Amino acid sequence: MLHARRLHRRDAMIRLGQAGLGALALPNLLQAESALASTALEPKAKSCILLYLWGGPPQQDMFDMKPEAPEGIRSQFAPIDTVVPGIQLSDQLPQMAKQTDKMAIIRSYTHPSNVHEVGVYHTLTGKINNTLAVPRNQRNRNDFPTPGAVVSKFSPPGPLPASVTIPSPIGHDGVIYTGTYAGFLGAKHDPMELKPPGEVNKAAPHSLDLLDGIDSTRLQARFGLLKLMEDYDRLVQAKGPQRGVAGLEQFREQAFRMLTSPESRGAFDLAKESDKLRDRYGRNEYGESFLLARRLVESGVRLVTVVWSYICPDGNVANVWDNHGGTGSLGGVTGYQMLKEKYCLPPLDLAYSALLEDLQQRGLLDETLVVMMGEFGRTPQINKEQGRDHWGACQSVVLAGGGIRGGQVYGSSDKHAAYPRTNPVAPEDVIATMYHALGIPPESLIYDRENRPHKLSEGRVLGELFG
Repeated sequence: MLHARRLHRRDAMIRLGQAGLGALALPNLLQAESALASTALEPKAKSCILLYLWGGPPQQDMFDMKPEAPEGIRSQFAPIDTVVPGIQLSDQLPQMAKQTDKMAIIRSYTHPSNVHEVGVYHTLTGKINNTLAVPRNQRNRNDFPTPGAVVSKFSPPGPLPASVTIPSPIGHDGVIYTGTYAGFLGAKHDPMELKPPGEVNKAAPHSLDLLDGIDSTRLQARFGLLKLMEDYDRLVQAKGPQRGVAGLEQFREQAFRMLTSPESRGAFDLAKESDKLRDRYGRNEYGESFLLARRLVESGVRLVTVVWSYICPDGNVANVWDNHGGTGSLGGVTGYQMLKEKYCLPPLDLAYSALLEDLQQRGLLDETLVVMMGEFGRTPQINKEQGRDHWGACQSVVLAGGGIRGGQVYGSSDKHAAYPRTNPVAPEDVIATMYHALGIPPESLIYDRENRPHKLSEGRVLGELFG
């Protein structure tokens, strides 16, 4: 695990607060009427692929280049033109530059935390949890549910689970991060997880080998689902015979559907894809995960979360977008060298561009929302290891498909990509927009284990992005 470097945030918080008084208020008032009209658009997305770049990708080196910034802040990469006049990306993203006509780049995404665990919870739930024990914030049934769990709650049963997390959830050192499963909605809405994170000595609730044939997949799915049912049954018995019986019955039905339907038998088998397409995505865990995500939404899964991490040669789990630099498990390379390695920008450029291209060619892009984000951005200043540190105050998020209008930039940052300059966007706004795109009203209520009501999101749907 690449540990967080705590920053002094007093100045950052003051600046962010000032931005909130001005930049937040006026644009929201001016846009209220158009936003209301835009959100009346009929939702188009049947499914969503959430690409989570765990660690915090640097906005200044990818989507929000500041070539006029002074040395020490200005990226060591150069901006390049894209297929959309006026939109530039990093020269490390040449394939992605060919896809900007499909992309909406939010350059003003913001929240106040520079801590991994806090940022993960906020960006994946749209809620702030002030009770987190950092770094030992093991997920628990008091958590607010992640989008995959909410989609499961609002989706009818099908041959495959409504939500799948690949290749594994966020976690390290024995801990699976809070905010990554169904929380108080209960185990029946947990995303299907194929394996546990590295450094977590725990069996996956659904054990599937992505590349095995159908027979092995069916056998392992049966084992994983039955184990999950057994665990749930023990929980039911511990809490009394009347609690959770319906949930257990749903597990049995899900197991039956997965083991008997043609869709589920083939959905996880990448060998069914051509060698040419697999090469286009990349013959690595990232490319194969992006390709598998496409296969799963094509088979009926409504939300697939792809978690980006890397197992170092020494076995340590690295959230490689956390490009401070100087990490021993990665050979002590600089932060900029990290970005150029096989676990960062090159495979992302290849796999993301392939995904958008593939979805469009199959007629799936209009009905598949693709969201790419991390838990925070990076500092304007380049550190002594030639990397950047944690920075929640400003970051970039990219949306495509699912009714999103491509070829646009939403919001802007200041001259150093340090703070939002126009149209600040909070995590709850992106969560609300995701739900709206999927036809789930963000103001819908869900209930916790004490039967207390909670809105899915307190955020504003970014209706301006659609159309």
